Amino acid sequence: MLARTTRQLCTSTPATLHLRLARRSMSSTPDCLFCKIVAGQIPCKKISESATTIAFLDIFPTSPGHSLIIPKYCAEKLHQLPAEQAADLGSELIKVAKAVMTATGCEDYNVLQNNGEAAHQVVKHVHFHVIPKPSAKQGLGVSWPSAKADDAVLDELQAKITAAMDGEE
Repeated sequence: MLARTTRQLCTSTPATLHLRLARRSMSSTPDCLFCKIVAGQIPCKKISESATTIAFLDIFPTSPGHSLIIPKYCAEKLHQLPAEQAADLGSELIKVAKAVMTATGCEDYNVLQNNGEAAHQVVKHVHFHVIPKPSAKQGLGVSWPSAKADDAVLDELQAKITAAMDGEE
């Protein structure tokens, strides 16, 4: 049975058990699709696995080679991952991107990571998509509605974000 915490490791290996026990308990959904994949309860087309991550082919790909890289640690949003888990995830992301581009022969690709429903996150478990972009019709289509920002608004945001960054140290 999956542990009942939002900030949990999806596995209980001795090397990582201390991290799970050290995290603050919060309620979570025991029906997390990706936790079930990590636990081996749901099969996947696995392409790599490390001590802290697993990568597999997306079963609803936007192009051939569309892959997902997930942490074994269960967190809904990227900022909720412990730094060491995020670092491992980033390292594996690079390895998977290189392998997928080699295997597909594609030179261009997108890396996508969504946080929250408004940002189009469907599975509430951190995950990155590596999406090959072989043509204008295949792969991720992106609309980027942007406009020139007001300098005063940027200054205010810069100050707030910098203060928040200073508080993280």
